[in-house]
Amino acid sequence: MTQSPSSESSAPLDCAIPEASLESILCTEELQRRPSRPPDYEKENRALVKLASALADSPSTIFHTLAQTIQDITECDSAGLSLLTKDGRTPHIDGQRFYWPAICGKWNPHVGGGTPRNFGPCGDVLDQNRTLLFTHFERRYPYLMPVSPAAEECLLVPFYVNGKAVGTIWGIMHSDSRRFDAEDDRVMASLGKFASSAYQAWMHIEKLKVEVTEREKAEAEVRELAKGLGAKVRRLVDANIMGILIWNLEGKIVEANEAFLNMVQYDREDLVSSRMRWTDLTPAEWRDRDARALAELTKVGTVQPYEKEFFRKNGSRVPVLAGGALFEESGHEGVAFVLDLSERKRAAEASRRNEAYLAEAQRLSHTGSWYWNVSTGEVVWSQEFFAIFDLDPEKTKASYPLYLECIHPEDRSRVEETRRAAFRDKRDFEAEYRLLLDGGLTKYLHGIGHFEESRSGDVEYIGAVIDITERKKEESARRYSEERYRVIVETASDAVVCVDDSGAILLANPATTRVFGYKPAELIGMPLTALMPEFLRKLHEAGFRRYLETGQRHANWQGHEFTGLRKNGQEFPVEISFGEVTSDGHRIFTGLVRDISERKQAEKLRASLQATQVELARVSGVTTMGELAASIAHEINQPLTAISNNASACLRLLSNGSLDPEVLRQALKEILSDGSRASAVLARIRAFIKKAPAVKQVVDINNIIQEVLALVGPELRKNRVSIDCQLAKTLPLVTAHRIELQQVLLNLVVNGIEAMAGITDRPCLVGVKSRIDEPGNVLVSVSDSGVGLCSESDRIFTPFFTTKANGMGMGLSISRSLIESQGGRLWAQSNSPHGAVFSFTLPIVAESLP
Repeated sequence: MTQSPSSESSAPLDCAIPEASLESILCTEELQRRPSRPPDYEKENRALVKLASALADSPSTIFHTLAQTIQDITECDSAGLSLLTKDGRTPHIDGQRFYWPAICGKWNPHVGGGTPRNFGPCGDVLDQNRTLLFTHFERRYPYLMPVSPAAEECLLVPFYVNGKAVGTIWGIMHSDSRRFDAEDDRVMASLGKFASSAYQAWMHIEKLKVEVTEREKAEAEVRELAKGLGAKVRRLVDANIMGILIWNLEGKIVEANEAFLNMVQYDREDLVSSRMRWTDLTPAEWRDRDARALAELTKVGTVQPYEKEFFRKNGSRVPVLAGGALFEESGHEGVAFVLDLSERKRAAEASRRNEAYLAEAQRLSHTGSWYWNVSTGEVVWSQEFFAIFDLDPEKTKASYPLYLECIHPEDRSRVEETRRAAFRDKRDFEAEYRLLLDGGLTKYLHGIGHFEESRSGDVEYIGAVIDITERKKEESARRYSEERYRVIVETASDAVVCVDDSGAILLANPATTRVFGYKPAELIGMPLTALMPEFLRKLHEAGFRRYLETGQRHANWQGHEFTGLRKNGQEFPVEISFGEVTSDGHRIFTGLVRDISERKQAEKLRASLQATQVELARVSGVTTMGELAASIAHEINQPLTAISNNASACLRLLSNGSLDPEVLRQALKEILSDGSRASAVLARIRAFIKKAPAVKQVVDINNIIQEVLALVGPELRKNRVSIDCQLAKTLPLVTAHRIELQQVLLNLVVNGIEAMAGITDRPCLVGVKSRIDEPGNVLVSVSDSGVGLCSESDRIFTPFFTTKANGMGMGLSISRSLIESQGGRLWAQSNSPHGAVFSFTLPIVAESLP
């Protein structure tokens, strides 16, 4: 066995030159990236109970118990503590060497050794005040080379006392069969905090014991002093064991020893000058207590010790324990002892604070502690235990029967049998069960009990109950979420593929067989690029690598269209959406892949149908114009006839030689006017029939209505149809295809004229109105007083449905399509008392709002 680093031969190594840099032996950052095992809370709880038991049974072994616990819970080869000390035993922040008070495992023979403060792994941990993971630290610290067996890895966690890091707890792996992970770091830190609290509590208790012993000793001396003679008083005064003063009833301090003067921070000159009075040194709120003490003194000659306060010279206060006696010979003067309680008060406050910290820790962790002396029946529950069981500690006495009564009836016999078996075999036990509280409330608990047998033979158990209700809910919710996710993935019609950050496929759902032709098991481990054509693979790999390095995406992750490759080599269009999660330090990418072959075909068909519909609209317009040709010809013939008549008249006058220039000028003006009128009619017809691309523009719907009414004027007059035109003034503008709107209006007006053909019993009237509807759109309606809508009125917008003998059934269908393509809506309803009303809306231009 090699020599311990604390031996005499290792002393010069404190100044050894490092053989490697600190960075070269640290792998702390890797600790968080390593796969981490899930927390074992049950094992951790047992470890805490074990530490608590060590504190209750033998506090001095807390460090050894901690080392054993660390080795057990982290499964390391060696574990122990390094404490920075001055005296080689007690932790101290100013120590210059680390002392190894407890070691378990293969390094146990080195217990009691240590390392230097200024050059060693423990010192590096305290300097950085954080957990460090070393690998082969002997390469930097040569004095550790002789220590056997060598350390493959060493995980060191700071150990705190009174909020200051005064050491480390550590675990060592002597081979690479297992490595530390983040869970080891968490558990070691948790155990270290608990052990630190336990150690501090023990130190406070030991200190308090010493103070109590000193106080009892002082009180005994005071009682002896009260009975003694003046010489003994003087001897005690000069000894400065405690504060002693001679006083009189008027409030003067006649004499005092150095201990009292130091206590109140006065000097002997103050005493000699008579500037010190015990009545002035007493704060006002304590003077009633002094008055009672004086009454007791005058009555019996002595006063039992009581607590009070004195003013120091600087105005601060010092808590003291005071007692005294009157001198029998005078009855006017007396002696008093004063014991400084500052340290005891601080210790008591620290003890209360530690108890508060422990109670708060139990409250935050929902952990209640308990003690049960099976032999005597004594039961003790912590405050959090009462809270977990919804019991009032002021009204309820802790007892085992009450505990059993709170357990759910379905779990009670199982828990009782578990405990009886543990009692019978004198061993630890644990159980998970439910509580049934008032109002039907149910809680889930995890209980742990640790067996102890006292020196007197009493069987005792100390343990804890942990409220795991929220954990149960989270586990249930997680299982439900996982099951729901599994069902969704397995039943999804789209392929679902998960890949890791290397691009390898981790999971595939059954739909991948239909989409790509691969069975899910075939895809596991294959690269994602196997599902894409050759020409895309290098592009994807470069983009994926760039994303991992910079976070810059090379494509849209939501609804990106891509080219997929089936197992049979067929390329086909797909739509992909990807998401990313990080699990245990690894990045997982999940993608939904949808085969959009049918959608692409449908889009092509839809485009073809739209082109056909546009052509049909044009043909329908031409057909409508054909039906209006006769009426339009009549309107054109009127100006042409007038032109011909005026020209003939001019020729006759010229041949007779009697042409008046003024008559000629008037005839020519009429010829020009009639020519313009005929040209306007022809221009309207040409613009309507012309096959030109429709361009949206900002238009006034009232102007278009007026143009269409002018176009159908001859048809209205021919069929003796009246027109009722009611157009709203200051109507907002709309963005629309001018010619398409003309076609829709023309179609609706002509349909209204045809609907009234043959009607003789009532006036034939076409009404055209424009206004703003409630949502704020422009609304146009065309009504008639014809035969009205048929019984199949819901089908009138269906292509090729018609009630006309020679109709195609496309007019209304095309009209609706044209309106909808411009963001509007077209519908029909009955007109009262006769006929039908066709209405359509169009969105207005925002800039045209008043």
